[in-house]
Amino acid sequence: MNVLTHYYIMKHRFIDPEATPESAEDSLCRALLALDKIAEMRAFLRDLCTPAELEALTDRWRVVPYLLQGVAYREIHERTAVSVTTIGRVARFLSQGNGGYQAAVAHHAVPSVRVRKRAVPTSVALKRRARR
Repeated sequence: MNVLTHYYIMKHRFIDPEATPESAEDSLCRALLALDKIAEMRAFLRDLCTPAELEALTDRWRVVPYLLQGVAYREIHERTAVSVTTIGRVARFLSQGNGGYQAAVAHHAVPSVRVRKRAVPTSVALKRRARR
């Protein structure tokens, strides 16, 4: 075998994913499950994800409690600065996804949020608005 052929084979083997009995996704899930302290999980996620990836994950999780309480997308956006598109995506997966959000909800992992009641406009306020 000449050097060029050997290089190609080595390069080809390097590119091919390693076949293991456990998928890489299963291995990642096991790693996440193995961490039982918030500080360990935070460190792992910061090592694993770019700052933008971690922010995207955090944003998605941050809107879940609001969606569960039926808060309007625009109000969620105003409170969290998460895009309405992302909020809609989370809402879709919350109701039609793979069950991951629902599993976390069932394990009481969702943070509580205070939903402000909108003041019902009085007749005086309604008249002022009508004049404008």
